[in-house]
Amino acid sequence: MKKSESLSEVHQSVDTGKRKGWRRILSFIGPAYLVSVGYMDPGNWATDIAGGSKYGYQLIWVLLMSNLIALLLQSLSARLGIVRGLDLAQASRNAYPKWVNIPLFGLAQTAIIACDLAEIIGMAIGLNLLFGLPLIWGISITIFDTVLLLFLMNKGMRKMEAFIVSMVFIVGLSFLVEMFIVEPSLKEIVKGLEPSVLSGDALYIAIGIIGATVMPHNLYLHSSLVQTRNFKRDFEGIKEALKFNFIDTAVALNLAFFVNAAILILAAAAFYKNGMHEVAEIQDAHKLLGNIFGNVAPALFAIALIAAGQSSTVTGTLAGQIVMEGHLNLRIQPWLRRLITRLLAIIPAFFTILYFGNDALSGLLILSQVVLSLQLGFAVIPLIHFTSDKKEMKGFAIKTWVKILAWISALIIVALNIQLVIEEISGWGKEINSWYIYALIVPVAIIIALLLVYIFIYPFIKKVSEDAHNIPHGIALDIPDPQNKPYQKIGITVDFSKNDRNTIQQALKQGGKTASYHLIHIVETAAARYHGKSAMDHETQLDAANLEKYCTNLEKLGYKAFPYIGYGSPAKAIAEITNKQELELLVMGAHGHKGLKDLIFGTTVEAVRHKIGVPVLVIR
Repeated sequence: MKKSESLSEVHQSVDTGKRKGWRRILSFIGPAYLVSVGYMDPGNWATDIAGGSKYGYQLIWVLLMSNLIALLLQSLSARLGIVRGLDLAQASRNAYPKWVNIPLFGLAQTAIIACDLAEIIGMAIGLNLLFGLPLIWGISITIFDTVLLLFLMNKGMRKMEAFIVSMVFIVGLSFLVEMFIVEPSLKEIVKGLEPSVLSGDALYIAIGIIGATVMPHNLYLHSSLVQTRNFKRDFEGIKEALKFNFIDTAVALNLAFFVNAAILILAAAAFYKNGMHEVAEIQDAHKLLGNIFGNVAPALFAIALIAAGQSSTVTGTLAGQIVMEGHLNLRIQPWLRRLITRLLAIIPAFFTILYFGNDALSGLLILSQVVLSLQLGFAVIPLIHFTSDKKEMKGFAIKTWVKILAWISALIIVALNIQLVIEEISGWGKEINSWYIYALIVPVAIIIALLLVYIFIYPFIKKVSEDAHNIPHGIALDIPDPQNKPYQKIGITVDFSKNDRNTIQQALKQGGKTASYHLIHIVETAAARYHGKSAMDHETQLDAANLEKYCTNLEKLGYKAFPYIGYGSPAKAIAEITNKQELELLVMGAHGHKGLKDLIFGTTVEAVRHKIGVPVLVIR
């Protein structure tokens, strides 16, 4: 039976109860570090480099404001997961109508793909800068990140967190060393922390910094990751978990602020001070660092970029799992889900390089940040609604002053991101002047804006009903007495392997000698697939003879048995025979193969059960 918990593979896998003192605090440390990597991904690098090279230290205060907003929202996300035991996507499924959750999933998944696209580009650029690997090959290599994530998940949550923290450490250490190399002005850094009036390009870059810093998928991710900790679910236990997770969030996000500030300061000290005010691309920054400071600084820059891209990739694919399971209650194989997410991000990167060249990747990076901006309000607004709900939060609803700060933050984020989107669309209209900008993109933007208004208003006008809890599998029902009626028509699939004996014996136990048994075998030869019943090749004849032997054997034992041969696709043929003969139970033997063999040979049992309406008994 499938589990309903968020990230069920690692749910409550880290036990906090056995530890005391500082070790107990450390047992809660980890989730925020996985989240923090999203605040220092290649998308941030692009906006920080542009801001530092063009305006020096002037925009550091924007980074600080973004970090404070992020700290507030991430702490709300952690609160939701700890108190209600739901991630943000699951809570949205409970609170909003089903039709709303479909576009919410679509927008969240699009944002994750856009984020993944930024990580792919950053990783490819890092490999290119460090090893001279062509960008197209660097992008191809990133598909193997899926394998890395599966490996880390199998090793457990703490191992994954250790990997991410080590990546974050490499990024932080790289920039710490670079700070000593470029020797920035401490006086000007402090001055940059003072808020100033922004306009024109400075405002545009500031919006980009906020949009790249506060990322929507991190809110989904954090609300799920805090549930990996197993603690007492009483009032004191929840209170302690909230306290320790706030410490975790504050430390991790301040480290992310240090990294982002370091990138901006590096750009200000290296480029702005040297009159290079138009450095907006990561490759240009790397090249100029080499010209000004020698080989060490650009090498550290590339290493940090690879580490940031690698760690962000892991967390982005986890977020993809959370939004799919939460919004749609749809669970597919982990490797397949992560592979789909990665492929959807790799395809546009491949297309861009092949048709527009390597230079177009920076534009694609900026576009990915615009897409992230669109999604942000759809994560922030429900989050504030859910954590403000006194009934559902059971005494842990956010205080009024926190609620006011949260809504002000949401207003700032949404207003600035709407402005960013309007400016981008109007810019496209002036440059391209194509009819589809106004015929397609503008109406879509208006529909998305109306959906955002609905998301904001709905919780005020319709409170969640009493029974709207997160019950993916429904509620327990009264079980009527089956009156001990045995099955009368039982189907048995056979393949003339050693498993047949056990399969047939188990089937006989289900109906005894009063039932009739319908032995089914499917011929899968090329002749059978093309010619069907008219195929009389050697294998078909042998199979028919073997099936008759089984029936004769059963009749000698006092059972009624009938042979049926199908042709071509096993699942389709078995389903056709089952439905045509109106069988009441189908007994199937499992092949017993796993992993790669399942990929190669397929899983007939899974396919059959979707095509028939009777119970299926699987025998190993």
